[in-house]
Amino acid sequence: MVYLAVGLAGIAGSLLRYYIGVLFLVSGQGVFPWATLVINLLGCFLLGFITTYIAKIGKLHPHLVTAIGTGFVGSFTTFSTFSVETATLLKEAHTVLALLYVFISALGGLLFSLLGYKSGEFIQRKGAEM
Repeated sequence: MVYLAVGLAGIAGSLLRYYIGVLFLVSGQGVFPWATLVINLLGCFLLGFITTYIAKIGKLHPHLVTAIGTGFVGSFTTFSTFSVETATLLKEAHTVLALLYVFISALGGLLFSLLGYKSGEFIQRKGAEM
Protein backbone atom coordinates (compact mmCIF):
# COMPACT_ATOMS: atom_id res chain seq x y z
CA MET A 1 0.00 0.00 0.00
CA VAL A 2 2.86 2.42 0.74
CA TYR A 3 4.08 2.01 -2.86
CA LEU A 4 0.76 3.20 -4.22
CA ALA A 5 0.69 6.16 -1.82
CA VAL A 6 4.25 7.18 -2.75
CA GLY A 7 3.45 6.82 -6.45
CA LEU A 8 0.29 8.92 -6.28
CA ALA A 9 2.00 11.59 -4.20
CA GLY A 10 4.86 11.52 -6.68
CA ILE A 11 2.46 12.21 -9.52
CA ALA A 12 1.06 15.19 -7.62
CA GLY A 13 4.54 16.56 -6.82
CA SER A 14 5.82 16.24 -10.37
CA LEU A 15 2.69 17.85 -11.81
CA LEU A 16 2.96 20.76 -9.39
CA ARG A 17 6.62 21.20 -10.34
CA TYR A 18 5.67 21.19 -14.01
CA TYR A 19 2.92 23.79 -13.56
CA ILE A 20 5.14 26.10 -11.51
CA GLY A 21 7.77 25.80 -14.24
CA VAL A 22 5.15 26.74 -16.85
CA LEU A 23 4.10 29.77 -14.80
CA PHE A 24 7.70 30.97 -14.65
CA LEU A 25 8.14 30.44 -18.41
CA VAL A 26 4.96 32.38 -19.16
CA SER A 27 6.23 35.22 -16.98
CA GLY A 28 9.51 35.28 -18.91
CA GLN A 29 12.05 34.16 -16.30
CA GLY A 30 15.08 35.04 -18.44
CA VAL A 31 18.40 33.18 -18.30
CA PHE A 32 18.46 32.47 -14.56
CA PRO A 33 16.54 29.27 -13.61
CA TRP A 34 14.18 30.88 -11.09
CA ALA A 35 11.54 28.16 -11.29
CA THR A 36 13.86 25.34 -10.24
CA LEU A 37 15.44 27.48 -7.53
CA VAL A 38 12.06 28.36 -6.01
CA ILE A 39 10.82 24.78 -6.28
CA ASN A 40 13.93 23.32 -4.66
CA LEU A 41 13.99 25.87 -1.82
CA LEU A 42 10.30 25.32 -1.13
CA GLY A 43 10.90 21.56 -1.18
CA CYS A 44 13.71 21.91 1.36
CA PHE A 45 11.41 23.84 3.66
CA LEU A 46 8.60 21.30 3.25
CA LEU A 47 10.81 18.30 3.94
CA GLY A 48 12.27 19.97 7.03
CA PHE A 49 8.76 20.77 8.25
CA ILE A 50 7.41 17.32 7.46
CA THR A 51 10.19 15.53 9.32
CA THR A 52 9.90 17.65 12.46
CA TYR A 53 6.19 18.28 12.67
CA ILE A 54 3.97 16.12 10.49
CA ALA A 55 5.94 12.92 11.11
CA LYS A 56 6.05 13.50 14.86
CA ILE A 57 2.49 14.58 15.66
CA GLY A 58 1.32 11.03 15.05
CA LYS A 59 -1.97 12.02 13.40
CA LEU A 60 -1.04 10.68 9.98
CA HIS A 61 -0.33 7.07 9.15
CA PRO A 62 3.42 6.50 8.61
CA HIS A 63 2.72 5.40 5.02
CA LEU A 64 1.10 8.77 4.34
CA VAL A 65 4.06 10.61 5.86
CA THR A 66 6.38 8.58 3.61
CA ALA A 67 4.17 9.37 0.63
CA ILE A 68 4.33 13.09 1.34
CA GLY A 69 8.08 13.19 2.02
CA THR A 70 9.40 10.70 -0.50
CA GLY A 71 6.65 10.81 -3.10
CA PHE A 72 5.44 14.39 -3.17
CA VAL A 73 8.53 16.34 -2.07
CA GLY A 74 10.90 13.91 -3.77
CA SER A 75 9.23 14.35 -7.14
CA PHE A 76 8.53 18.05 -6.61
CA THR A 77 12.20 18.92 -6.11
CA THR A 78 14.77 18.15 -8.75
CA PHE A 79 18.52 17.82 -8.44
CA SER A 80 18.92 16.62 -12.01
CA THR A 81 17.30 19.74 -13.46
CA PHE A 82 19.43 21.89 -11.16
CA SER A 83 22.54 20.12 -12.48
CA VAL A 84 21.59 20.44 -16.14
CA GLU A 85 20.64 24.10 -15.72
CA THR A 86 23.98 24.81 -14.04
CA ALA A 87 25.86 23.02 -16.82
CA THR A 88 23.84 24.98 -19.41
CA LEU A 89 24.69 28.28 -17.73
CA LEU A 90 28.36 27.31 -17.78
CA LYS A 91 28.19 26.15 -21.40
CA GLU A 92 26.60 29.46 -22.41
CA ALA A 93 29.35 31.42 -20.59
CA HIS A 94 27.11 32.63 -17.75
CA THR A 95 29.76 31.61 -15.22
CA VAL A 96 28.80 34.15 -12.56
CA LEU A 97 25.12 33.17 -12.80
CA ALA A 98 26.06 29.48 -12.60
CA LEU A 99 28.15 30.02 -9.48
CA LEU A 100 25.43 32.20 -7.96
CA TYR A 101 22.84 29.50 -8.72
CA VAL A 102 24.96 26.80 -7.06
CA PHE A 103 25.68 29.00 -4.04
CA ILE A 104 22.06 30.09 -3.54
CA SER A 105 20.79 26.55 -4.07
CA ALA A 106 23.20 24.97 -1.58
CA LEU A 107 23.13 27.62 1.13
CA GLY A 108 19.48 28.44 0.55
CA GLY A 109 18.55 24.76 0.67
CA LEU A 110 20.23 24.36 4.03
CA LEU A 111 18.65 27.54 5.37
CA PHE A 112 15.18 26.63 4.12
CA SER A 113 15.51 23.12 5.60
CA LEU A 114 16.50 24.66 8.91
CA LEU A 115 13.57 27.07 8.68
CA GLY A 116 11.27 24.11 8.03
CA TYR A 117 12.67 22.27 11.06
CA LYS A 118 12.34 25.34 13.28
CA SER A 119 8.80 26.01 12.04
CA GLY A 120 7.81 22.44 12.83
CA GLU A 121 9.36 22.65 16.29
CA PHE A 122 7.68 26.01 16.95
CA ILE A 123 4.24 24.68 16.02
CA GLN A 124 4.81 21.59 18.16
CA ARG A 125 5.72 23.75 21.17
CA LYS A 126 2.75 26.04 20.65
CA GLY A 127 0.47 23.03 20.37
CA ALA A 128 1.86 21.52 23.57
CA GLU A 129 1.29 24.79 25.42
CA MET A 130 -2.38 24.88 24.51
